[in-house]
Amino acid sequence: MKLISYAEAAALVQDGWTVSTSGFTGSGHPEGLSTAIEKRFLDTGRPRDLTLLYAAGQGDRATRGTGRFGHEGLVRRIIGGHWGAAPRLGALAVANKVEAYNWPQGVMAQMFRAIAGKKPGVISPIGLHTFVDPRYDGGKLNARTTEELVQLLMLKGEECLFYPAMPLHCAILRGTSSDPDGNISMEHEVFHNDVLSLAQAAHNSGGIVIVQVKRMVGRHSIHPHLVRVPGILVDYVCVAEHPEDHWQTYGEDYNPAYTGDRREQPHEVKILPLELRKVVQRRAMFELQKWKRPIVNLGTGMPAGVGQVAREEGLSDFVMTVESGPIGGTPAQPPSFGASANPDAIVSHAEQFDFYDGGGLDIAFLGLAEMDLHGNVNVSKFGDRVAGVGGFINITQTAKEVVFMGSLTAKGVHVKAAGGRLTILKEGTVKKVVHKVEHLSFNGPYTVGKGTRVLYVTERAVFDLRDGRLTLCEIAPGIDLQRDVLDQLAAPVPVAADLKLMDERIFRDAPMLKEVS
Repeated sequence: MKLISYAEAAALVQDGWTVSTSGFTGSGHPEGLSTAIEKRFLDTGRPRDLTLLYAAGQGDRATRGTGRFGHEGLVRRIIGGHWGAAPRLGALAVANKVEAYNWPQGVMAQMFRAIAGKKPGVISPIGLHTFVDPRYDGGKLNARTTEELVQLLMLKGEECLFYPAMPLHCAILRGTSSDPDGNISMEHEVFHNDVLSLAQAAHNSGGIVIVQVKRMVGRHSIHPHLVRVPGILVDYVCVAEHPEDHWQTYGEDYNPAYTGDRREQPHEVKILPLELRKVVQRRAMFELQKWKRPIVNLGTGMPAGVGQVAREEGLSDFVMTVESGPIGGTPAQPPSFGASANPDAIVSHAEQFDFYDGGGLDIAFLGLAEMDLHGNVNVSKFGDRVAGVGGFINITQTAKEVVFMGSLTAKGVHVKAAGGRLTILKEGTVKKVVHKVEHLSFNGPYTVGKGTRVLYVTERAVFDLRDGRLTLCEIAPGIDLQRDVLDQLAAPVPVAADLKLMDERIFRDAPMLKEVS
């Protein structure tokens, strides 16, 4: 292992290389190294024509993270699991400046292990009957992207998808400590991320491994059980040159509750205000009570708050997980999403998706951006904005119950919940229920046909799938069915004969009962 500076590390990256970085949304990205590569490109025009390969989205929804690679000429091809955290990359895709692919995040995490083992790729049913399926878009995001990478296969009479592996020339990683031999520990990181499999993939491809760390420690001072990347895989180490390059998350310098160094206490939980997001979170929380100690996944954004709302109510008979690796505890909200306070365990990114893909999740709470008459959902692409699918496909195609969460309309909607009733103060200008979704992130009929229960929860209405059609099954107290719900749909949705009122406790600014029936 050689200790080098940011600038020296950036100079190692060559034109045309396939490069991958560690990180998950606002955590674990080697910010100093990415910034140095960006600076070198802006100063010299090198490196050029990189292929950027990554699993989880990494960034602050502005310029940081993989957004540092978002310059025309710096990258030629991007294969990513999620794009929304780095909008510069999405802008390049929309402008046809790069070849752009979006593959399921879990497949990407497992891909690094396939590259490490020199396997041909990943074979999985994940992605069937979505935009990733080659019978639809094959995961391609723009007209410039023409190469058909994803293939449809039949194995043992069952359909599956093949995602091809490729050599990895450079892995750019982040850890907490390095000893003089390059052994890397991650005691201040919120998860293990993909660091080991990425390092193995680059090393076994004949490439290089560069790791940004917070500090150097003495030889043999890291317990071998705490070494996440052995020094035999590490070529170069950079110690963070600026403290802000190595914050634990983009929102927090260091929170010991994320690493198990301290237990966050119940009295420290901040009570969320009773606004639109919390109304949706409260209704979604009722679904937890239908399971006996369920294993749960929470998506980013609005779904991430379900755990916090449950803690407000004193509910604890469930286990929250995040695809980044934490098991147990309470998932953090952006910009620290990916971390969990008080986790019971932390496994690797790929291991978590192994568990998810195999059906380990009982119930998942995920975002809802656009849905159609067949219950299909789009969370990945909207006109000139590329959000990417992340772990959404893995989770929705394998969990036993899926609860989608979002407002009924978007852009400007404002509501008031009080006295057990909901009032629409201002209507949103965008209707989320449409005839046909723009991008097929979730195939309702396909998923329900496998026996999955699906529910669509908004602040004023709840929908389910009946006979293959989206059906209105609940409305909020105080809401006018025609004006506030049916007139706000861009496509006609049938109303269930047994239409119910949402529980009025949801709309009172007071704790709901501890036991929800």
